[in-house]
Amino acid sequence: MAFESLTERLQQAMSKLRKKGKVTEADVKEMMREIRLALLEADVNLQVVKEFTKNVRERAVGVEVLESLSPAQQVVKIVDEELTKTLGSEAVGLQKNPKIPTVIMMAGLQGAGKTTFTGKLANHLMKTENARPLLIAGDVYRPAAIDQLKVLGQQLDVPVFEMGTDVSPVEIVRQGLALAREKKNDYVLIDTAGRLHIDETLMGELRDIKELAQPNEILLVVDAMTGQDAVNVADSFNQQLGITGVVITKLDGDTRGGAALSIRSVTGAPIKFTGTGEKLTDLEIFHPDRMSSRILGMGDMLTLIEKAQQDYDEKKADELAKKMRENNFDFNDFIEQFEQLENMGPLDDLMKMIPGMSQVPGLENFKLDPKDVARKKAMVYSMTPAEREDPDLLNPSRRRRIAAGSGNSVVEVNRMIKQFKESRKMMQQVSKGNLNNIPGMDQMFGGGVKGKLGKMAMNRMVKKNKKKKKKRK
Repeated sequence: MAFESLTERLQQAMSKLRKKGKVTEADVKEMMREIRLALLEADVNLQVVKEFTKNVRERAVGVEVLESLSPAQQVVKIVDEELTKTLGSEAVGLQKNPKIPTVIMMAGLQGAGKTTFTGKLANHLMKTENARPLLIAGDVYRPAAIDQLKVLGQQLDVPVFEMGTDVSPVEIVRQGLALAREKKNDYVLIDTAGRLHIDETLMGELRDIKELAQPNEILLVVDAMTGQDAVNVADSFNQQLGITGVVITKLDGDTRGGAALSIRSVTGAPIKFTGTGEKLTDLEIFHPDRMSSRILGMGDMLTLIEKAQQDYDEKKADELAKKMRENNFDFNDFIEQFEQLENMGPLDDLMKMIPGMSQVPGLENFKLDPKDVARKKAMVYSMTPAEREDPDLLNPSRRRRIAAGSGNSVVEVNRMIKQFKESRKMMQQVSKGNLNNIPGMDQMFGGGVKGKLGKMAMNRMVKKNKKKKKKRK
C-alpha cells in the first residue's frame, strides 16, 4: 500500500519526541530534519516540503508547545493539521449541473487508468445516488479502450455510446450528449484519449471537447507510480484545460505516494477520488483529514465504517448480530464473514485503518493469504450441513474425515476450529458492548488518553447501534 515507508519514517521521527517530558527547539529541529528527508524520499515536491516543514517548525517552537504538559502530543497534532492542510483541508464533492445531464470529462496520460476510473465512477454514482449514467468512448486512437469501456458497461449494465475509431472524438461527444439528453441520463462520463507524453495535438483535441461539452467537471487522472512527474503532468494539464479535480490511481501499488501530497499545493485543484485496486468497487472519496491520519499511522475508522456499510447487507448484519448475542454463530456465518471481508479489500490494509494498529509489533508482516482462506472454505464445505450448524458435533473421527475431504491435515482442521471458537467468543463480547475484556484491545488502541478515547468511541458506537435497533422495533 502507498505511504507505508513514509508512515514508518514519520512515526520514527515523532516517536523520539514521545519519550521526552519536555521538548526543546533542538528536538523540534532534529524531528523536522527527519520529516523533511522522509517527505523527499516519498517523492513529495521540494517546494511543498519546504512550505510544510516551515509551517510545522514555526508552530512547534511556539510557547504553547514547548511549555505544554504533553508537548509530544501537541507536535503530532500540529503535523497532522499541517498535513491535512497540504492535502486540501476538506473533501470536495463533484460539481453538479442543476439541469441534467451533469457532464464529467476525464483527462490524463495514456496508462493512467482513465477508462477503468470511468467505470468505477459510474458504479459509485449508481450506488450512492441511484444515478443513470451514459459512458462516451472518446478514445479513438486505442481500439482496446473502446472495447474495455464496453466490457465495463456490460458489467455495470450501463449504456456506452461509441462510433468506432473512424469518427472524430468531438463528433462522438456531440452525438453522445444528444443521446443522453434524449434518454434523460443524469450523468455523462466522457473517456478521452491520452498520450505517453503531453503534446499540442492531444491538448487541442481536449480543448475542442471541452468547448463543445462544457463539462461541469474536468477530472485529471494521475498514476501515483509516476512519482514527482505526476505533479508536472498535473500542472501542464491544469494550465491548458483548467482542471476542476484530480483522481490518483494505483495507490494500492508499490508507490511512495508523494504525488498526493504535492498535487493540491501545486495546481490548487482538489483531489476528489483515489483508486485503491483493480475492482470496480475499489474507489474512495478523498478525505484529506483521513488520509493524513493514515499517513501518520493513526488509523481511519470513518472510512472503515463506510466500507462496512457499503459491503454489508443491513438485514444480514442484524441477523448476524442476533446470532452473535445468542451464541448461535456457526460455520456458515464464519465463511460468509470471510467473503464479506474479501469484498472490502485486503485485510492487512483494513486493519491499518483501526487507530493504533500501525504500532502493533509485527503487523507489517501480517498478510491474509487468499490460499489460507480457500483452505478454510474447503474444510467447511467438507462438513455436513448438521456439522456446519453445530460445531460441537465435530469429534476426532469427523475431523479426520473433514481433513481427508478438504486435502488438509487434522492439525490444520483443529487449528481452524479453534480459531472459529475464539472468533465466536470475541464476537459475543462485542455484540454485548463489552470491549474491555477482549485480548489485544489495549494494544490495538494504544495506551494513555488516546487509547482510552479510542475504546470509548468504539463503546459509543456499539451502544448507538443498540439504540437504533430498539427504535426500529
